[in-house]
Amino acid sequence: MTKSMEDYLETVYLIIRDNKVARVKDVAERLGVKKPSVITALKELESRKLIVHEKYGYIDLTDNGSKEASLIYSRHVLLKSFLTELLGVPEEVAENEACSMEHVLSPETFVRLEGFIKTQLSNPR
Repeated sequence: MTKSMEDYLETVYLIIRDNKVARVKDVAERLGVKKPSVITALKELESRKLIVHEKYGYIDLTDNGSKEASLIYSRHVLLKSFLTELLGVPEEVAENEACSMEHVLSPETFVRLEGFIKTQLSNPR
């Protein structure tokens, strides 16, 4: 899945988490894109069976979509913690960089980084 599709999926996940429901308008506003771009992305996510979306209706995550989005978001949160808490990167910078990093790390690298981060965070000096 592309970085862009992961961003759309994660955004839908967060909107549903925060507001209980997600609409095209909500996704467009949160990502700063136009509604037709959202609709195109949603069609792709729907073809991958990650979401269900009826025209002019709410966007729902499938079980697989929810699992995938949760994984993407947890990677984001862990990377942001690494940047802010261990490296002292300012919050806004860490937010943007964690968003970029979450998409490019291989699963193997992420698992190793995750172990390192958790060890460092649980053993403050």
